[in-house]
Amino acid sequence: MDDYENEALPVGEAQVAEAMQTLQRYKAGKAALDKRIVDNELWFRMGHWKNYQNPMMPGKAQPSSGWLFNSIANKHADAMDNYPEPNVLPREADDEDTARALSSVLPVVLEQADYEQVYSDCWWRKLKQGTGVTGIFWDPAMRGGIGDIAVRSVNLLMLYWEPGVADIQASPDFFSLSLEDTARLCAQYPQLAGHTASVLDMPRYIHDEGQDTSSKSVVVDWYYKRPDETGRMVLHYCKFCNGVVLYASQNDPALAESGLYDHGQYPFVFDPLFVEEDSPAGFGYIDVMKDCQTAIDKMNHAMDENVLLSAKQRYVLSDTAGVNEEELADFSRDIVHVVGRLNDDSFRPLQTAGLQGNSLSYRQSRIEELKEISGNRDMTQGGTAGGVTAASAIAALQEAGSKLSRDMLKSAYRAFAKQCYLIIELMRQFYDEQRVFRIVGESGESRFVPFSAQALRAVPGGSVGGVELGSREPIFDIVVSAAKKSTFSRLSQNETAKECYQLGFFKPENADAALAALEMMDFEGIEKVRQRVRQNGTLAQQLARMQQQMAQMAAVIAQQGTGPDEPARSAGGASAQKDGQAVKLAGLGNALPVAAAARAMDIH
Repeated sequence: MDDYENEALPVGEAQVAEAMQTLQRYKAGKAALDKRIVDNELWFRMGHWKNYQNPMMPGKAQPSSGWLFNSIANKHADAMDNYPEPNVLPREADDEDTARALSSVLPVVLEQADYEQVYSDCWWRKLKQGTGVTGIFWDPAMRGGIGDIAVRSVNLLMLYWEPGVADIQASPDFFSLSLEDTARLCAQYPQLAGHTASVLDMPRYIHDEGQDTSSKSVVVDWYYKRPDETGRMVLHYCKFCNGVVLYASQNDPALAESGLYDHGQYPFVFDPLFVEEDSPAGFGYIDVMKDCQTAIDKMNHAMDENVLLSAKQRYVLSDTAGVNEEELADFSRDIVHVVGRLNDDSFRPLQTAGLQGNSLSYRQSRIEELKEISGNRDMTQGGTAGGVTAASAIAALQEAGSKLSRDMLKSAYRAFAKQCYLIIELMRQFYDEQRVFRIVGESGESRFVPFSAQALRAVPGGSVGGVELGSREPIFDIVVSAAKKSTFSRLSQNETAKECYQLGFFKPENADAALAALEMMDFEGIEKVRQRVRQNGTLAQQLARMQQQMAQMAAVIAQQGTGPDEPARSAGGASAQKDGQAVKLAGLGNALPVAAAARAMDIH
């Protein structure tokens, strides 16, 4: 790749030919992973018997049970129950308003990019292939030519990087392949005319109906990093097909110096499930469970054959028995003719032994083994073990059984934070014009927030003594939480709120004791509960002072009455007023803990 040292040269056929050699080297290093990805797709579709050159029994049924599929489907359901939501925090006080605006705008940008579908597709691939890949791109054709951020789930089978690197950002080149219609490409890129013969092969999934790729061409998106004159790594991009350059950022005068994206990173975020050394891609649950699933399927095959043979009446018949075979095989006949005499040596039933209990126990043990290695126990799906009836015990077991899901979600949240950082960088680079986003609040009200890149770009630092201090670019931290809580999480939180209410945590007179207990507790939303208890305690003190002041005022009014019967009437009126106020205060005292408990609950 020494020809790339001179960055001023445009990208042409020679550079593309050299990139093709690099791509072929990357493909050879990723061949084993590509084969595993294709095989795993068959396992997921329960069509894995196609992988075997010599099936178990030619002409026989090859059953495929869904234990492996069920485990993966449950993992995906856990992921969708904990859909992520970003919270942007500033690193400096001056950026607090921008961070607050970003916290509201980012979910809207993700929603407009259909991120929930991308999140779902990425999780399916993460569970099947071992790695989910998300691409964050700037699409200038979106929004009627204004351009916007596009978020896509990318197929790992179509990506290539330098073998041996653990992070794709350390790879000098990165390739993304796609299969597109040749006629459409020629209409969009006239320079491709006359170069329609595909010169590159790519791995493909095995489909039952087959695919005709004769009218398709492989398009390569080539990303590469090269240093500029100052030594800073600049990201460039070239799109080529069949050896012809369709677009190159180095050939674009507007991007020749700055590169494609200012952040200088490959616009792909890898999220591996189980990490492999020296590779950005990991392995998934199918790789862990396929051997156990194979054993279960083989036993199912043998047991099905045994049951069918046991249910079917078969006979051992000698050629000298003289039995009419057609009549014997016809179960509608009541009479079977025989020539001569029958005995046990020439004719007897052939009975197949039924299934043994130890065979069924062994199969069940392999099913339990698959559940254990996948973490898909009955408890995590709502089932309970024998003898467990208490709601708190069931909740504790479910919470303990979901630790594998929580670990997977944490890795997904880390990848989601990286995606949000890339989105913010693209907003910083391309959001030149002000855009208005509709934000829907928690109570359903809508407000409109204007936002542009001006809030994200560098701010001049001013000067001191005639010396310029330079500029400061806003930097943010992203904290990810679950926007959609699972049903179990909501039930657990609601149970905690009810227990706190029943124990009197929200009674104003118990504020000090409740705060002491809450200091030793830890659950989601505890800070809001502590704040509410403190407010209840403060309100209780204020109400006590008001009661004392009103009692003093009532006594003064009673003493200042005129006339022989005024003191009695004044005292009676003050007493009635005090009693009415006490009733109101008593009602307010009950309302405070009820309102506090309602705020702590999560009801959908």
